[in-house]
This record gives sequence, C-alpha cells and structure tokens, in this order.
Amino acid sequence: MRKTAVTLADGRELIYYGDRPEHPEQYRDQRQLDRTHAMSQLRFDPLSREWVVVASHRQDRTYRPADDQCPLCPSTESSHTEIPAPCYDVVVFENRFPALTGGPAGYLPIQHEQPPDDLFAVRPAAGRAEVICFSEQHDASFADLSAKQAADVLWVWADRTRELAGLPGVAQVVMFENRGREIGATLSHPHGQIHAYPFVTPRTSRMVAAAADWRRRTGRNLFEDIVAAEQEAAARIIAAGTHWLAFVPHASRWPYEAHLYPRQRVPDLPALPEAAWAEFCELYLDLLGRFDRLFGMPAPYISAWHQAPVRAGQGRSEFALHLELFTIMRAPGKLKYLAGAESAMGTFSTDVLPETAAARLREVRA
Repeated sequence: MRKTAVTLADGRELIYYGDRPEHPEQYRDQRQLDRTHAMSQLRFDPLSREWVVVASHRQDRTYRPADDQCPLCPSTESSHTEIPAPCYDVVVFENRFPALTGGPAGYLPIQHEQPPDDLFAVRPAAGRAEVICFSEQHDASFADLSAKQAADVLWVWADRTRELAGLPGVAQVVMFENRGREIGATLSHPHGQIHAYPFVTPRTSRMVAAAADWRRRTGRNLFEDIVAAEQEAAARIIAAGTHWLAFVPHASRWPYEAHLYPRQRVPDLPALPEAAWAEFCELYLDLLGRFDRLFGMPAPYISAWHQAPVRAGQGRSEFALHLELFTIMRAPGKLKYLAGAESAMGTFSTDVLPETAAARLREVRA
C-alpha cells in the first residue's frame, strides 16, 4: 500500500495510506496553528501499582462539532480540517490533543514490575498518540466498510504497530475505537486511536502474569487452552472460520462482549499470517453488524486490539493477539452503567448470561 507522510501546520505528522489523493504531498495545511507543546505526566499509584496519565490540556479538545465542522473530513475550499487533501482512503495523524507526548531523547520504557519507591513518582508521559480515520465518509462507520476497505485498515494497524514498536521508550502499542455518543465518543466521524505507551498497560500485565503462572502449573499456553476450551464447549461461540474464532467469554464483564482470536497464536498484528487477513475482515464486519441488529440501532461500542508487549522478556512469547468488542447496551433503550462495586472495586456484575448473549448474537446474523 502506498504511504505518504506530510507535515501539518503545527509540525505534527500526517500519513496518507492508499491511492487517494493522487499526489497527497501537493496539499498544504492552510490553517494558522501554533506548534503543539502539549506535555502530559505519568503519576504512579503505589496502591494499585498502576501509572495514571494526567493530560490536562485535553480539556480543550474538540467536542461534538457540527457535521459541517468535522475536523476528520477532507478539506474543502471553505473548510480546512486536519486532513488537507480533498479525499483520502485511510489517514493517520498525530493527535492534536495527545494523552501521550514525545519524551526526552533516549527515554527508556518503564519496567512495570519494578515500582518506584517514591510515593509521588512522576514521569513524562512519553509516547505517541495517533488518530486513524477509517473512511472519508462522515456518516459511515466501520461496519459500513467494504471487505477491501477493512483490509486496508488492518494493513495500516499492522504498519503502525510495527513502526511505533520500534520507537525508543515504547513498551506496548494499543489500537482502539470508541463508537457512539453513549460510549463517550466526541467525534462521530469513523475513526479510532493508536497509543504507544512507555509501560505495559495494567490489563496486559495481568494477562501476562496469568499466562506465566499457567505455563508454570500446566506446561501449556493459557490463551491456546482458552480458545480450545471455548471451541469444545461451543455454547458461547458466535462465529467460526478457518483462521478465526469469535466467542463470548465464559466470564464476560459486559452484557454483550465478544472476543475474536486467530486460531494460530501470534503476539501482534505484524505477525498475523496473510492467509488470516481476509477472513478477519469478513468475520469482524459480520460481528459489528450483529451488534447493531441486536438493538435495532447503531450499537455504542468499544473495540480494542490486545497486543503483546513489544520487547522480549515482558511475556511476549506467551501472549496471544486478540480483539475485544463490547457494547454498553444491555437491552434496547437500556444502557449498562458501572455501579459502585464495578467502578470503585473493579468487581464486574453482568446482566446477561454469557451463553444467552452468544445465542442472541448467533440469531441476528444477516
């Protein structure tokens, strides 16, 4: 796929992926913007042993603009947006209001397993935050993409993972999408985000520790055993292909939650065999459509790729790439809100039996 990098008016990088426009470098950012000087902090919580990103400048980020003021649409003569060109296939650019910002030269990844002794530890939130626009069509969504367009996005995800993982100080690359006002999305244009973290995220750290413990106790890989067990149980399977398996987890935290695993375990998207690409696009588009049909409306959801830490010695060899998709809808017209035990204590309570959720998702196929 063709890849062309340009510089926006404030110095941020933007990358065009695909065949459109024909000469992307010819389109200059017409806006008058000050150079980005956002600085974020990491503050360590010694009780949870987790790093918290403090990015106060994000209070000023664009919030639910009118459709004709969307910053992710292509530029026109009367409207200059984040994308200077009049058309595009897929675009990635540095977030104007980033949670993570460039750190000092030579900055090293944070070793999560070695907590600082300082009770008020603060570090630069070194890393990179990017926005990925899946389509130029403002009123579309990922579910509206063709299989070819979805494959292009998958290619870009893999390319960004590979490139960001090579940056000094990056420990993990995370891809995610928030869709829907109910989920908290502030822009309705079809887009996602990419974060390159200087530490291994807490959820991943827990999975890495669980996989290591399972290996010690059984001599087997935990992720492979979960996929095999779900395949054998069958009750929570939503869809199965030659290369992928989609199922509702046995202990799902959300009323409707699906995990999509490649049958061949790989650590991240760049390692995904080419034979699995086309089938992923078909299954994922089908899965998104099922979520929408389940409620008779576009389902507000979060979709995220779980990828291995980028460096050896952090559990990379045991990890399994997988995609997690969940909605906060628990029934038509009813949202699932996190109660006190969930928000404060981290103990989830789901309203729908996972086997029932899987059965309903199987029933609403196109």
